[in-house]
Amino acid sequence: MSESLLHRDVRILGNLLGEVIIEQCGRHVFDLVENIRLAAKELRANDTPDNQEKFLATVRAVPEHLRSDVIRAFTIYFQLVNIAEQNHRIRRKRDYERNVGSQPQRGSIRAAVLQLKESGATAEAVAALIDQLGIELVLTAHPTEATRRTVLEKHQRIAYILEQFDNPLLGPREIRNLERSLKAEVVGLWQTSAIRRRRPTVLEEVRNGLYFLDEILFDVLPQVHLMLEEQLSEAYPDRHWEVPSFLRFGSWMGGDRDGNPNVTAELTFQTLLLHFDLALRKYEERLRELGRVLSQSLRVVGVSQELIASLGGKDVPDEPYRAKVDQILRRLEATRQRFHGQEADADAYTDGPGGLIADLKLIEDSLVANRGQVIAETQVRPLIRQVELFGFHMATLDIRQSSDVHEAAVAELLDLAGIPGYAAMAEAEKIRLLTELLQEPRLLCNPYMQHSPQTQEVLAVFHTIRRGQDLFGPECIQNYLISMTEGVSDLLEVLLLAKEAGLLLWHKDGRATSRLHVVPLFETIADLRHAPEVVRQLFENPVFRRHLAARGNRQEIMLGYSDSNKDGGYLTANWELYKCQKAICHIAAEHGIRVKFFHGRGGALGRGGGPIGRSIMAQPPEALQGKVKITEQGEIISQRYSHPGIAIRSLESAVAAVILGSMNVQTAEMREQEQRWSRIVEQLSEDSFRTYQDLVYRDPDFLTYFQESTPISEIGELNIGSRPAKRRDSTRIQDLRAIPWTFSWTQNRTLLPAWYGFGTAVEHYLQAHPEAVADFRQMYRQWPFFNALIENLQMALAKADMLIAAQYQTLVGDPRVAERIFSQVRAEYERTKRAVLTIIGIGEILENSPVIQESIRLRNPYVDPLSFFQVMLLRELRACAHDTPEGRQKLDTVLLTINGIAAGLRNTG
Repeated sequence: MSESLLHRDVRILGNLLGEVIIEQCGRHVFDLVENIRLAAKELRANDTPDNQEKFLATVRAVPEHLRSDVIRAFTIYFQLVNIAEQNHRIRRKRDYERNVGSQPQRGSIRAAVLQLKESGATAEAVAALIDQLGIELVLTAHPTEATRRTVLEKHQRIAYILEQFDNPLLGPREIRNLERSLKAEVVGLWQTSAIRRRRPTVLEEVRNGLYFLDEILFDVLPQVHLMLEEQLSEAYPDRHWEVPSFLRFGSWMGGDRDGNPNVTAELTFQTLLLHFDLALRKYEERLRELGRVLSQSLRVVGVSQELIASLGGKDVPDEPYRAKVDQILRRLEATRQRFHGQEADADAYTDGPGGLIADLKLIEDSLVANRGQVIAETQVRPLIRQVELFGFHMATLDIRQSSDVHEAAVAELLDLAGIPGYAAMAEAEKIRLLTELLQEPRLLCNPYMQHSPQTQEVLAVFHTIRRGQDLFGPECIQNYLISMTEGVSDLLEVLLLAKEAGLLLWHKDGRATSRLHVVPLFETIADLRHAPEVVRQLFENPVFRRHLAARGNRQEIMLGYSDSNKDGGYLTANWELYKCQKAICHIAAEHGIRVKFFHGRGGALGRGGGPIGRSIMAQPPEALQGKVKITEQGEIISQRYSHPGIAIRSLESAVAAVILGSMNVQTAEMREQEQRWSRIVEQLSEDSFRTYQDLVYRDPDFLTYFQESTPISEIGELNIGSRPAKRRDSTRIQDLRAIPWTFSWTQNRTLLPAWYGFGTAVEHYLQAHPEAVADFRQMYRQWPFFNALIENLQMALAKADMLIAAQYQTLVGDPRVAERIFSQVRAEYERTKRAVLTIIGIGEILENSPVIQESIRLRNPYVDPLSFFQVMLLRELRACAHDTPEGRQKLDTVLLTINGIAAGLRNTG
């Protein structure tokens, strides 16, 4: 498709923004913006000291009272361009779907099913895979979404209006009305503050997450299932396909209490109620629509006796389907009253959503049996699918807490029970004691014990889990994640606390009832290396095996991409994650356990970001087995799930990748090839790890350089999350959360966590093995893991910019430190760039992705001014007191640049 429609949209939005700037601020502000843009363009075309100085002078010349207006002009421009590009993605998807005979869109469900068919996969083999599919995407409230929800809603309305311009039947008057509506939204956007005045509360974060489930995902998820059914039916027409409800969403908002004291047990219960209320509201909306459609009269068509019997009463209504819908609505209202602790007049669905599904199936079966199959398929079946997917819980809430919190609580309980000194015990002694205690029927707690507030809160969380499951069903909370897992005792402690709340019960016949998955989270490089041994010991522990048997011999294991990257750098983190999965899969197979990996990926490339399909395909084949769980963090949520078309594209990409990756069976020859390649990557990783740690952890000046050359301190003022930016009050890099760490490097355009160390490793390897260029290129072409590694590296190098990063190093107080470290960083950037170009076999970065290359090239003249403004403002801000009116004004303007750069680069942390 011609790119002319995209250019039209950008032109329309750009012209409207220009008009708005002139109307709201005056021609002089518009002229300032244009002069800065043209100077930035000239600097990009010809980077000389004279042009740099000219550009800096242009930025410095902006009067202080107009800086915010100029910065907002560039920021809003990016927001509008992002909307135009998003709409164009939807346009291209529709174009592919219209041209049925053409090649399917890469990464689509149609492409995946056709690939299976062409590879010789039988309908039986595909059906076996589809039956075991399980994909869960988990929304998290990590502080990387720098855009306010108010602004996101305006973006959605702009996107909807912009879409209407594609209608070829529009008349001149309709076009003028659209233009006026569009301009009204842009004016509203200009007049809305982009900065939050306070941190969101936890419940506000919960509501923000539910917004995407309410507005987009509730309708989109059934469509993705239907798409898969249709493509399977087309490729394998001799089989009747009924795809199970395999694609679900989870949430951490209101459940993740690691490092966030604001998430209490009571607040977690309120979160479950908010989830429940949304689910019921959505069902009631659909049922009212259904009632308007199901007007069938007994005088015209028959109805099943089962449905009539379910209505009760002696008189049969003439419109029985409407009567049935009214009955369901009454039962849902009774369910709401019952779950909120009120008296209920009618029969509530106390058995959970199963009763609701049974009522809807009565309608579906009756319609099918009485010549209304098309109505059943288009009106009733989608609602049944929605109830199957969302239940009464909307999204499964994960609970997460740090291992040291559990240890402290268990130590206190044991101390009160007459077993002192638990925290000081060796790991083997802890395991022995916990194993014994778990097998005893008696509990450690009794109502007369006095616990510390911290331990009371820990115990309250487990009682809240039980209360929530009893009320909303077992799906509402299924997983308890333990961050910073280091040993088997970390998991047994959680089992012991679960037992205290009645979530783990032993039966006389030796069986167990366990109502919670206990999930280790391995985060640092050391923990990833130690993880297989921890998992082996876990699977060999007799108590944990009984717990696993009660959970169907299934174990979820979470892997952290953020802390491992901060700890070991890009290459080593990715390689240790890959090796860890392979080793755990081998151990699980030995013990007859089915493992599902939960990937804690972030939006930034250094934290496991990148296209979701590519990320899934990069996993070891044995690690997929049809099941995967992935976090969707921060700004990625709004990028992927703000528009139905984009959401469908993102979700089908994930589904297609899981299907293809799970069917990818390695031959003996392929395994042998990967073993040889693994030895190469192992050497690269060792070298890269050493290079990265030498800079980040062993250079005595690096911490100062990081603090002064990035806006790390100012990011803490952004109010973009309820969780503190540090685990504890410390200035050590080890104690800084990985998300603001990455966010800071993105802001100063270095993106150091996404590439540092790779160039040196490849350079050293090729010096010793010059012939290995051929190996690298073969690995890039044939090994999905290495391909994803290099492609994400290439994107990071394209977004990083040493021209701009050089400006930030001038913020460092000691110029010798600044020059020494920046020279080292810039040299490594050049080495990494040469390595990537050599491996791909191209002459310049993104030469093999010209559309993305052009998009970044066109964006730079608009991002650059924001970066130059940010450097200037940081220098001024740090020279004055923050608590003065002048300081607060400068801080607000810095925060505006942070928002703008995040929008321009399309990611934050």
